[in-house]
Parts: sequence; C-alpha cells; structure tokens
Amino acid sequence: MAAGQELTACVRASAYTDVMSMTVSEVEQALLALGEQDRAAVIHRGLRSLDAGDASTDQAEVDASWRAELRRRIADIESGKSELLDVDESHAQLRAELAARRA
Repeated sequence: MAAGQELTACVRASAYTDVMSMTVSEVEQALLALGEQDRAAVIHRGLRSLDAGDASTDQAEVDASWRAELRRRIADIESGKSELLDVDESHAQLRAELAARRA
C-alpha cells in the first residue's frame, strides 16, 4: 500500500470509529439537525434495517403461522368461546370505561 493510500485508509478507519462511538444523544441531535426530508429518509432506512435483520425467517413459515392463528380464532368464534362485538358498541364501552377511570 502506498503512503497516500495508507493515510486515506487511516482517515477512513478513524471516521468510521468516530461514528461508531457516537452516543444515542449525539445521533439524535445530528438527526434533528437534518431537514425534514433527510430525517425521514434516515428514519426510513433505519426501520428497514430492522426488518432486514430478520431475513432468516421463512415467509412460508410466517404464512402458515398466520393461517393457524386465523383458524384458532374462527374456531373460538364458532364454538362460542369468543364473542364478536359491534364496533360502535365496543367503542361506547371503551369510552364509558375511560370516563369512569377519570372520575
């Protein structure tokens, strides 16, 4: 490696190490200093990176698990173990419960 390339490699390594040593607070401050579109892009990439970390999950396995869960829920409804509620009635019940807690 030539002297110039070695220096460039050291600078790159140093910059990488500096970024890795940022605290959560420093990352947050840097993020908030960005414009709205850039912040959204960084956040979007960060969220995508979380999904990509679970790439080992087989989609067929996920689909099979959802089918099993749906079958279980349907069986619970058909057997009477679970009861379906009208959305307006359930919202009214929730509002009443919340109002009672606030009183």
